[in-house]
Amino acid sequence: MCGAELHSLPEGVQRVARALQDADHPHVPVMLDGAARTAQEAADALGVELGQIAKSVIFKRKEDGVAVLVVASGDRRVDEKKVSALVGKIGRADADFVKAQTGFAIGGVSPVAHLHPPVTLLDQDLWRFDEIWAAAGHPHGVFRLRPQDLPDLTGARSVDVVQASPGAQVQTADACRALAQDAP
Repeated sequence: MCGAELHSLPEGVQRVARALQDADHPHVPVMLDGAARTAQEAADALGVELGQIAKSVIFKRKEDGVAVLVVASGDRRVDEKKVSALVGKIGRADADFVKAQTGFAIGGVSPVAHLHPPVTLLDQDLWRFDEIWAAAGHPHGVFRLRPQDLPDLTGARSVDVVQASPGAQVQTADACRALAQDAP
């Protein structure tokens, strides 16, 4: 991406593009025709599965007011109890807090290029996919990556931070029944 292309993008997307370029990431942000404020809107616009959207959810750590970023698969719901167990008690973050801490509006929060580096956790369920998409600093901006790119780009590790999916609960129950039937 050359300088002229970069300057035609919104400021938040420019920051993300520079961060990706500095990290030698092979994909640049793209601007969608419509807004992708939700994971579902992004998935629909890109023609990918909902789970391939790496949504960025910001919380506020209660003890010190630090932003906590959870990058989660779009088809999963963040489990606040699991997050709290890893980073300390958290609360919801309002739009003003998100903008002040990240430099991005809700609906465009990127996993990279935050104004103030957050405590970051990565949903291990993202590794189900070869390719995922994340917000690029604007509700119309996204960029492509692989789940394994996230630790390098964010400095974070993958952990279990989401509620159990209904399918996983059924599989676990089925496995337990099968074990019980096989028991002497």
